Amino acid sequence: MTRQRMWRAMLVFALAVFALSGCSGHPSMDALQPKGTAGEIQLDLIKWSFIMMLGVFTVVITIFVYVLIRFRKRKGKDIMPEQVHGNNWLELAWTVIPIILLAILAVPTVKYTFQLSDTKPGPDTLEVKVTGHQYWWEFEYPELGIKTAQELYIPVNTKVHLEIEGRDVLHSFWVPALGGKTDVIPGRTNTMWLDAKKPGPYQGKCAELCGAGHALMDFKVVAQTEDDFDKWVAQMKNPPQPITTSAQKEGEEIFRQNCIGCHAGANAKILGPDLSKFGTRDTIAGILPHNKESLKQWLKNPEAVKPGAKMPKIDYLEDKELDALMDYLMSRK
Repeated sequence: MTRQRMWRAMLVFALAVFALSGCSGHPSMDALQPKGTAGEIQLDLIKWSFIMMLGVFTVVITIFVYVLIRFRKRKGKDIMPEQVHGNNWLELAWTVIPIILLAILAVPTVKYTFQLSDTKPGPDTLEVKVTGHQYWWEFEYPELGIKTAQELYIPVNTKVHLEIEGRDVLHSFWVPALGGKTDVIPGRTNTMWLDAKKPGPYQGKCAELCGAGHALMDFKVVAQTEDDFDKWVAQMKNPPQPITTSAQKEGEEIFRQNCIGCHAGANAKILGPDLSKFGTRDTIAGILPHNKESLKQWLKNPEAVKPGAKMPKIDYLEDKELDALMDYLMSRK
């Protein structure tokens, strides 16, 4: 490759880097704009590390540029820098300085590590059990008697204690704006805590390659004011709205014949989420808009929407039966 081609390739690569650096997903996926205490703690550590690395880089690049200019090859002159090999003071300096820098960084790191690992439930702490399935999230509120999926509702300014375990494969629970990652391991319970200082939805992701549907292993944390959270709890505890139309009645019967074994029976916790409050959710399968078009797409071919999903196709129903089933599910509020 000629030098000209090499420079062109480097220019194209640099432009691609700058262009891709502007790519962005959900606004709440930005760990550099935390909305919770744990996220702020972790951002402080990032800032400490960045400042120290920037200082080291500045010193090194300054010396590098100085030496490059001061001892550059010039016509008629042969300038050789003084050799410092074996200088005890210099060798001691570049050994001790990194130790000092690491010690300075270790102080906030140790402090925050113990603070983040303090997951003991308190009197004002909200308890939630998180279970990672392939490929959906289950959220259970033991003290409230509520179980839901894909959407974790929490009150603002409240410490939420999470007990996290996996059902089948490895996952990693991560809400970038609220806190760091925690491994989700079958047969083992890990703990963490988070809180939200402002109401709003915060996007969550699985940060561990868990299979074909890993990129779509999404969930959402919905932080609400205390009053709104109390209303949500009351809604979830109340019985679903009564069936009011013949289509919903037919859909209930279709649901009992085709879906109840996975979604409302004794095996519901293992095979599929509880759908008794399906109509209250904001998404379908954690990724699709909550409407009938998306629901039909999901029911007819879950594998096409989320590769590796264990839910079987329901493509054997007639359109009228499928519409009745969707009417029934959407009415579960």
